[in-house]
Amino acid sequence: MRRRVLQAIGATALAAALPIAHAQKPVELTFYYPVAVGGPVTRTIDRMAADFEKENPNIRIKPVYAGTYQESIVKALTAFKSGQPPHLAVLLSTDMFTLIDEGAIVPIDGLAGADGKQWLDGFYPAFMENSRTGGKTWGVPFQRSTIVMYWNKDLFKEAGLDPDKAPQNWDELVSFGKKLTKTDASGNVSTWGVKIPSSGFPYWLFQGLTTPNDTILMNEAGTETYFDKPGSIEALQYWVDLSAKHKVMPGGVIEWGTTPKDFFERKAAIVWTTTGNLTNIRTNAQFPFGVAMLPAKKRRGSPTGGGNFYVFDKTSPEEQQAAMKFVRWATQPQRAAQWSIATGYVAVTPAAWETDEMKRYVQEVPQATVARDQLQYSVAELSTHENQRVTKALNDGLQAALTGSKSPADAMKDSQREADRILRAYRR
Repeated sequence: MRRRVLQAIGATALAAALPIAHAQKPVELTFYYPVAVGGPVTRTIDRMAADFEKENPNIRIKPVYAGTYQESIVKALTAFKSGQPPHLAVLLSTDMFTLIDEGAIVPIDGLAGADGKQWLDGFYPAFMENSRTGGKTWGVPFQRSTIVMYWNKDLFKEAGLDPDKAPQNWDELVSFGKKLTKTDASGNVSTWGVKIPSSGFPYWLFQGLTTPNDTILMNEAGTETYFDKPGSIEALQYWVDLSAKHKVMPGGVIEWGTTPKDFFERKAAIVWTTTGNLTNIRTNAQFPFGVAMLPAKKRRGSPTGGGNFYVFDKTSPEEQQAAMKFVRWATQPQRAAQWSIATGYVAVTPAAWETDEMKRYVQEVPQATVARDQLQYSVAELSTHENQRVTKALNDGLQAALTGSKSPADAMKDSQREADRILRAYRR
């Protein structure tokens, strides 16, 4: 009798202890996030993590703000190689091949559940081009973007231009730019007609010229590049001519990070930058502004850009499932809409645009629809194996041409030669 009582007491105590032990050991996830554009993005991420934890008390999310995209992938891969990878990271969609080659990430398809294919097919196809390869899905679109053109409506009025009409093609960008470029009494330019940044992500801005010129820079497998094709050289010649020939853009390298500030300070009437800067520009521009698709040459078009969610290997199945739960939670239509409204990035699914919150936002900020509507013309951002080395080869060529040290044709031939050398091993 006494033995049965003790057994019952022991079983009761064990049963009582189990939920306590479980509650004391939630799954803890490290989440690397890049801070690369303006706006209070970190506060939004912190709030998302806190909201997720309230709904999922058995999971803890620890955001780690890892710097720029370039710094973030270096830190993520360093942590992975040291045996302590992040469980989850937002890194450039173009980092996909690098992460696969390093064995750092796991395919999403096997983690997404029975309805995974239906869920993944719900994202915009243009965004999935930088998320899939070899029949597998490796990244989930999150903070995605395209390049758009912002213009100062007051400066358009002052130049005698229709403030509600952006340049529609390359010829108009030049003609508008000439009317918008102003010099002071000393002959120095006080306002440039247009600024296209050439630091930070020059290859991406270059695709804003090659895409409308109906030229693709790489193949889907990430093993070939086409930098020296006639359409690429022609696009670079046009970029160089904006400053060297037409005098509507400053010569040399234009800084990515200061371009929005130049826009705010009326130093540039038209700027090209990410849709992810929309909230920043809405907050800081003290004048009415417009947002438009990039001007056409042979067609419309922009590369997509921005970051995907990636789930890392060398983590437990339980941790990978918890990471996947957060990814699916963060990309639900309502939250994708909230993220887009808070940051200016493009809501990544058509369903997000059908939410009541997004519909109200679009009525208030119709400029937000420009990037969405441009997706039908968009192409994959430059992404290859050895991606950082290949993009550096292209960036070096672009800057050589923009600074006048090489002709566009020579610069692109040299960039292609270097890319061929880097990618040769992947074509065997």
